[in-house]
Amino acid sequence: MSNKNVSQETLLRVEHLCQYFKAGAFTTKAVDDVSFDIKKGEVFGLVGESGCGKTTTGRSIIKLYNITSGDVYFKGVRICAGTQKLKEELKAAKDDKTKAEIRAKIKAANNDQKNCDKEYSKKLVAECKAKYEPLLEKAVGAEKTALEKEYKDALRKARNTRLVTQIQMIFQDPIASLDPRMTVREIISEGLVIQGERDKKVIDEKVYEMLELVGLVKEHASRYPHEFSGGQRQRIGVARSIIMNPDLIIADEPVSALDVSVQAQVINLLNDLRDRFGLTILFIAHDLSVVKYFSDRIGVMYYGKMVELADSDELFAYPLHPYTRSLLSAIPLPDPVYEKARKRIVYNPLAEHDYSVDKPSFREVRPGHFVQCNEAEYQAIMKGLKQDA
Repeated sequence: MSNKNVSQETLLRVEHLCQYFKAGAFTTKAVDDVSFDIKKGEVFGLVGESGCGKTTTGRSIIKLYNITSGDVYFKGVRICAGTQKLKEELKAAKDDKTKAEIRAKIKAANNDQKNCDKEYSKKLVAECKAKYEPLLEKAVGAEKTALEKEYKDALRKARNTRLVTQIQMIFQDPIASLDPRMTVREIISEGLVIQGERDKKVIDEKVYEMLELVGLVKEHASRYPHEFSGGQRQRIGVARSIIMNPDLIIADEPVSALDVSVQAQVINLLNDLRDRFGLTILFIAHDLSVVKYFSDRIGVMYYGKMVELADSDELFAYPLHPYTRSLLSAIPLPDPVYEKARKRIVYNPLAEHDYSVDKPSFREVRPGHFVQCNEAEYQAIMKGLKQDA
């Protein structure tokens, strides 16, 4: 489903992201050299089987993990920079020149991460001054007093705002992600309180506004998470994320634990909020039918790697990677005649690929359509596309 509000401005850019976890002598490559970007206003779908690294990618972007290597840029600012691999290269380096270059890279990465919030705050303060100072020059009396208070509050928020708070996450399990000892009011308003909001009236008004936006009522604010159904708890999670007025939401399988009818309600809610606030969404899911309906572009992950990336309609019309074809063949349809004839394609990477000599890379085979393949596979794909044309 394309969206006319998608701009050409890149909001998030992920470059060669690696997230490895070590347990003794063993290393698990949860995410291995993944690159993609998300345009402002679009929904980017991320699909793949359980354990392929989708959730880890989302958690790495929002800085819940310290990434092993690679870079994450948000609004043009580097918010994540992996230095672990650089440190390993530094240990292995022998000549002084190489060591100096690696140390410089590590220092630059650490400085970027350390100063990203400071630079963002400076930008917000400058925008705040440009907005309010001309108004204050013209205002008089009670209007000026009220405007000065509003200006003071806006400056405080600008100075306390961290760049990463402009990215919010909706977690997969609606009950595990909500503190059972906190009321709905406390859960939804927690971000505002952390940012320094102390006016109880303002907090309550914002909480009630968010509850109404997600289809709940203000009486729900005094209740606890266990008093709600799964769909209602997910709505609370959505309200908690949008109260921070984010530019990007990472929705980690927000409908996987819900009934089909409730799934449709939550998806439609996200769609309405997207149109209303101009949200950009990284949508992580298993259900390919939902992803096709909701996403502008889709990335397919397998075993920690991105194997295919294309526009939603393009991916379903021309699946080029064997794993993508396997995924699409598993989609059931409410048609007994089709289901009787449907053949499940099994993906066996050892049989499908020979990467012993010719290693694969992420290549563009059609405009905006990327596939993980080696040179021989690339030539075969291009030959097939020419024949189809």
